Amino acid sequence: MSFFPSLEPLHLLRHPFYRDWMEGKLSRASLQDYAGQYAHHVEAFPRYLGAIHSLATDPSQRRIILENLNDEEGVTHGKPHPELWAQFARGLGAAPNVAARDAIQNVVETFFAAARSSFHEGLGALYAYEAQVPEIAASKIEGLRERYGITDLATTAFFEAHRGADLVHRAAVEKILESLPAKEKAEAHVAAERAARSLWDFLSEVHARAALAA
Repeated sequence: MSFFPSLEPLHLLRHPFYRDWMEGKLSRASLQDYAGQYAHHVEAFPRYLGAIHSLATDPSQRRIILENLNDEEGVTHGKPHPELWAQFARGLGAAPNVAARDAIQNVVETFFAAARSSFHEGLGALYAYEAQVPEIAASKIEGLRERYGITDLATTAFFEAHRGADLVHRAAVEKILESLPAKEKAEAHVAAERAARSLWDFLSEVHARAALAA
């Protein structure tokens, strides 16, 4: 998260849940629980982007967000990303349409609050997510293949899509953030920290449940 270095301690690859994932320490049930809960964030993500797009006044910046949204909705290529996540959940054997608990609901509400407040705050929240996704996606694929024996393309397709596409999106968002006035950049930073914290807290919740079930 190079644009906002203060976010680095909240990089999700540092979280014990993902470290356990990479070491093969999570049960299949814990992965299923994670998949079912995180689906709510994935399903809401195109709407975050839609809200951010609606507040963009600069046409070139609006097009950048639209390109991101088109990727999420499967317009550019492939399937909508919520469908790819559903494939991942099915591949794990997770139950569909599980109720959202407080931790993931907080993620959704935090991202919507930023996306609906201002263009630059929405952009900050978006960056908190996309700045780390390519590396996270690559590590998840490795963990699924090497530690859990999950190799089929349908189950890993969500992560394959994101480890490439979000390299482009991350660079584009960083370029916009760099162009912001100082006050807006500072407010985007605050929004990014809130979004990153909500994601970290969500992983803490599913990790605590995994520990209790062990």
